[in-house]
Amino acid sequence: MVLMVRRFTGTWLCIVLIMVLLSSCGAKRKVAHRNYPAKGSSSRGAVLTDASDSRNKALSGSKMENYANLLGVPVKELRNAPLYSFIDDWMGSPHRLGGMSKSGVDCSGFVGLLYNRVYGKDLPRTSRDMGDNVKRKYENGLQEGDLVFFSFGGKNIDHVGVYLHNNKFVHVSTSKGVIISDIRDNWYYKYFVRCGTPKI
Repeated sequence: MVLMVRRFTGTWLCIVLIMVLLSSCGAKRKVAHRNYPAKGSSSRGAVLTDASDSRNKALSGSKMENYANLLGVPVKELRNAPLYSFIDDWMGSPHRLGGMSKSGVDCSGFVGLLYNRVYGKDLPRTSRDMGDNVKRKYENGLQEGDLVFFSFGGKNIDHVGVYLHNNKFVHVSTSKGVIISDIRDNWYYKYFVRCGTPKI
């Protein structure tokens, strides 16, 4: 009987300990929004990696040429070297809801970090709040650095990326991580709901 009580107490303590650990992980997570898989991105996404710090390096000419080719523009049109250095540094980083590091980042976290480090500006934390704080544009008026928004789950904005050139944008796909995709891709275009320049 004593042995059964000890086993029950030990099991109960294990359950309580597991619940405490799980709840503490959840409390630390900054939940931004739900992100959905980029089903159409497999053929359009670019995964280039570079472990060095984007703030302390310039991209080589060949890497800039790679980005120019990917975006379908001459190299001279890629005037914002820090932007492409930041993108290159984060390319391929995996998706993690609420994440803010190269080991895992969500779409709004990535866009917020990009704007802070490349443009020196702070954006709201969630894609929905970012969408509420832009000077809206028509799609044909988009310029490098503008934000593009998607609604995969219904009425509300739940995904954001940064526009580059020729309908291409950089964002975080739940399946591919940080990639460059095309707004006109069938998967993205049907969920594309808004675009504009941050009001900051």
